[in-house]
Amino acid sequence: MEGTLRRVHILKTITSSSKPISATALAQQYHVSRQIIVGDIALLRAAGHEIFATPRGYLIQSIATACSFTIACVHQPKDTRDELYAIVDAGGTVLDVIVEHPVYGQLCGQLNLHSRNDVDDFMKQIEANHIQLLSSLTEGIHLHRITCEHESVRKTILAALQSKGYLYDHQQ
Repeated sequence: MEGTLRRVHILKTITSSSKPISATALAQQYHVSRQIIVGDIALLRAAGHEIFATPRGYLIQSIATACSFTIACVHQPKDTRDELYAIVDAGGTVLDVIVEHPVYGQLCGQLNLHSRNDVDDFMKQIEANHIQLLSSLTEGIHLHRITCEHESVRKTILAALQSKGYLYDHQQ
């Protein structure tokens, strides 16, 4: 299949899926290498398509929900699972994690975590590959962009994180 046509099909595949699709799965589907898919995704992004890379694969997700907000958090790496559980258990989706690096500026990692299973998969990848969290670069301070369906869910998320001491207060 010619590259332009393959990219059209890849875009349709990702757009029609509610779950992330890995580069390996796309490579198998279109009978090309994983690296070709990575290049195709880069070209699709350059053409203006908002394709997110998550630990589980690529997806296109509209973040226009009833409620979208950013929170500042701080905690130890050992508390990451608990923090993420608090958000997804309350009905939120953790879109990403953002840190301010002194040299590179803002660094962002796409997460798109909707459930405890998503959080567990993310944490398994971190642990299995001995990867440091982005927040380790900033003494645990980081931002999360979160979406949810209702303002009441936002309040529940904030209350849960506040009760656990995870919300960042610059006076700490």
